[in-house]
Amino acid sequence: MRIGLIGAGRIGTIHATTLSRHRDVGSLIITDVDTARAHDLADRLGETVAPGVDEIFTWGVDAVVITAATSAHGELIGRAARSGLPVFCEKPIAVDMQGTLNALAEVDAAGTVLQMGFQRRFDSGYVTAREAVRSGRLGRLHTVRALSADQAPPPAGYLTVSGGIFRDCMIHDLDAVRWVTGREVVTAYATGSDAGNPMFREAHAFDCATAAAVLTLEDGTLVTTTAARVNGAGYDVRMELAGELDTVVVGLDDRTPVASTEPAGPPPADKPWTGFLERFAAAYEAEVAAFVEVVRGERANPCDGREALQALRVAEACELSRREHRPVNLGEIPGGRD
Repeated sequence: MRIGLIGAGRIGTIHATTLSRHRDVGSLIITDVDTARAHDLADRLGETVAPGVDEIFTWGVDAVVITAATSAHGELIGRAARSGLPVFCEKPIAVDMQGTLNALAEVDAAGTVLQMGFQRRFDSGYVTAREAVRSGRLGRLHTVRALSADQAPPPAGYLTVSGGIFRDCMIHDLDAVRWVTGREVVTAYATGSDAGNPMFREAHAFDCATAAAVLTLEDGTLVTTTAARVNGAGYDVRMELAGELDTVVVGLDDRTPVASTEPAGPPPADKPWTGFLERFAAAYEAEVAAFVEVVRGERANPCDGREALQALRVAEACELSRREHRPVNLGEIPGGRD
């Protein structure tokens, strides 16, 4: 199998390394707008560099992996679809809802495969939590609490192009809530704050330093989810699911960056997680290995574009709620399932 990889940044490097070592992948063709970066990655892996995106689609590849800038995702997905190629793409599909719907329309028209990169679906903790919910171990689920917090803030320039904290950061929690519980969100009530570094106040029209949302699922389960751009203790991602019979927690281990104030509480983590690439390393490898299996026809698509659309709709509802200071019904957001 020959795979074209577009984008040789941090995630592109992770995925290229996994694919280069995969027994069913014969070769990679790598390209990036930064040609030096593409050459460096290809040289390290012993793979081929393409001078541009056009060559990815003319040199004869069996599939495409998109890890380019967000602004390019929609166009590249459409181009892969028109070329009849299965594609793996990091989230999001596009920078806005209309671009997302347009790209999905192209995939549907072509009848091709689009697998989206929501890596938490491949993390052992989230998988086990999903099994606990679906098996009935928790009894009637009534409350979900989720959080994501980065150790350090992104560059200031990123804030105005990220799509905002709900679409860029919290969307992983929103997808995980849907996937783990098997329930859809029906209402969202959200807010955000620019407290902290002055760059957040300057970019507050586009992004927040921290945000919170209260969601109601279709069966009445309540969800609280928070996201923070800065958490000095370390990278912290958790999900707590409480039912009438039991409670489970994802992301609570000896590297979770929390400190107990109780005299007999556990000690602080010696080596707290520092970022998503470290925390979800195994999940990133597993999702790309799954894509190879999808391309080979050995398994069903584990996260198609319609799943990504539903997570985006919740993020859009949260952002609308933040702006207008009111609860938002998901029916107000286009792209819902009939």
